[in-house]
Amino acid sequence: MTAIAYPKSSHYTDLAAIYAECSGPGGLRLTEFMAEKMNLRPGVRLLDIGIEHGYQTCFLAKEYGVQVIGLDPDDDRADGLPHIEHFSRNASVWGVENQVIGLKLGVPETHFAANTFDFVHSTTTLEMVRGFFGADFYRKCLDEIYRILRPGGIFGLGEPMHLDVPIPADLSIYASGEGAGPEGWAKAFATIAETESACRTAGFEILEAAYAPDAWAWWDEFSRHDPYCKATPEGEAKIIQQDGGRWLSFGYVITRKPKPANSY
Repeated sequence: MTAIAYPKSSHYTDLAAIYAECSGPGGLRLTEFMAEKMNLRPGVRLLDIGIEHGYQTCFLAKEYGVQVIGLDPDDDRADGLPHIEHFSRNASVWGVENQVIGLKLGVPETHFAANTFDFVHSTTTLEMVRGFFGADFYRKCLDEIYRILRPGGIFGLGEPMHLDVPIPADLSIYASGEGAGPEGWAKAFATIAETESACRTAGFEILEAAYAPDAWAWWDEFSRHDPYCKATPEGEAKIIQQDGGRWLSFGYVITRKPKPANSY
């Protein structure tokens, strides 16, 4: 049973289709959760970082009326096409072609001018940057987001995180190696407190930070509907179910770039 209502995303009920297009747990409910926390409103300039197929980005454009630039430097692991090509396809399906632009770029080298965006949004992305490239590179990404966000602008960060407890002994696979799968999650995932600290170091004010009320429900849903989990049920899906929410979670940090002291 979910802890909160999702009036916008509840209209999208085909979870197989959603998870075929979305990366990580939560799907469109995660996107709505973050948008509400960020107080998105029509007409603002939003940068979405790490969009995968852009399905959630298109949801933001359609349901919240925002103008979005979506960044993703990667190619799809299934067909080899750039993620932004899938984004373009989804924009046509959603009817938001005039509201979105996709660029094959990532952080920290965005090449945008300082103070460009009203809002920056990123979910299920930067934790993998930490996992592959380390905490210092993760902080460089936060520094770049701070630079391109206008003073007073809002940055919403949603990430797979872990509770502030030791890894259960039967889940030692979390600490057994590198990569984007469960074997690399101990290096990729942080706690709320660690993520808040990294955002403060970059200069952000913390407006709200917590573990999402539906964190385990999102992970459970992911393990049941993600196409890669369904293809190998004895792999990632089994590990997630074995965890059962003991260590795995999902956190969010809503921040603001401070305005100069003499501004209004």
